[in-house]
Amino acid sequence: MLKALAPRALAESLGTFSIVFLGCGAMRASEILGLDDSALPIPIVFGLTVAVMIYALGHVSGAHFNPAVTLGFVASRHLPLREAPAYWAAQFAGAGLAVLALALLLPGAAGYGAAVTHLDPARALGWEFLLTFFLMFVIAAVATDKRAHGALGGAAIGATVAIGSWVGGPLTRAAMNPARALAPALAEGHFGNLWIYFLGPCLGAVAAALLYRWIREQR
Repeated sequence: MLKALAPRALAESLGTFSIVFLGCGAMRASEILGLDDSALPIPIVFGLTVAVMIYALGHVSGAHFNPAVTLGFVASRHLPLREAPAYWAAQFAGAGLAVLALALLLPGAAGYGAAVTHLDPARALGWEFLLTFFLMFVIAAVATDKRAHGALGGAAIGATVAIGSWVGGPLTRAAMNPARALAPALAEGHFGNLWIYFLGPCLGAVAAALLYRWIREQR
């Protein structure tokens, strides 16, 4: 099983690396250049990166690139639980390597794009829950239902990430992804609200995956 999982784990690590390196890299570059977040289309960077990597690696691993998404697929029985730890390890490793690469290639900034909230914890948790719920619902629709137009799946998922980032970014940084949240938090030393970015996305992903499974089974 380990031999069969190796290329899939590598794909998950590479995809997560790309999202964190390019998305958080755009945020770090904005700080170095003295620009505000609106000067660079950061939500578009995140969304396009997700879409491109889905098209590049989706046929290899399913293109989760997100521990919460993997948990959603486990909950809806589209991924065996025994395979999930390899996905999770690869995703967190990819995010960590991306932050390390940013530290080496973009010195001179204090921030790494850590997810910070401007809301109280309960509201921030609600935002991360709902943003990830919408993301996972779209993923489940285009990835698990044969009635969906598979060729447009990457575009739909990438657009959902971009929209979520655009709306939720000013409020919670719209992480929607525990791996994307953890690696920059470790680099910046921001741990106070890190639980929000684990609990919210994981609950949102599981709820969306189970709801779409129920909808699909009613046809």
